[in-house]
Amino acid sequence: MRIIINMQKIVSIFILLLLTLHSVLAADLQKGLDAAIKEDFETALKEWRPLAEQGDDKAQHYLGLMYRRGDGVAKDDTQAVYWYRKAAEKGYSEAQHNLGFMYAEGKGVALDYTQAVYWYRKAAEQGNSLSQYGLGFMYDYGKGIAEDDTQAVYWYRKAA
Repeated sequence: MRIIINMQKIVSIFILLLLTLHSVLAADLQKGLDAAIKEDFETALKEWRPLAEQGDDKAQHYLGLMYRRGDGVAKDDTQAVYWYRKAAEKGYSEAQHNLGFMYAEGKGVALDYTQAVYWYRKAAEQGNSLSQYGLGFMYDYGKGIAEDDTQAVYWYRKAA
């Protein structure tokens, strides 16, 4: 009986540590957001880079945005794509949209409409209205996918 009680205490302590760690990480993400809103990109970068390197999809996406716009770092579309892809592969719809856009425009990657459609669809299916519009556009003009007016209208309506 004593062993079970001790195991319960250990599990409880472990869960408390995980919750504490999660709130610390969340606070760092928020601190970075607050700094970015104030255009203090040095602080935002300091907060987000460690989180991104640890696999936080939102921090990865935010780093992608910083590199895409040149906020506090040298503008670098290749680095933007790198960070967008990391977050997109985890299912983060905003990063999926931005990665689709980069393929559609040939920014930081070779122009590839098929890949643009792939990433737009992933985000569109999660309800991302910008990607729904982007996917409608791709169907409308037959870019990366067969031209299909019915599908174009479907995705345009979803976006609207």
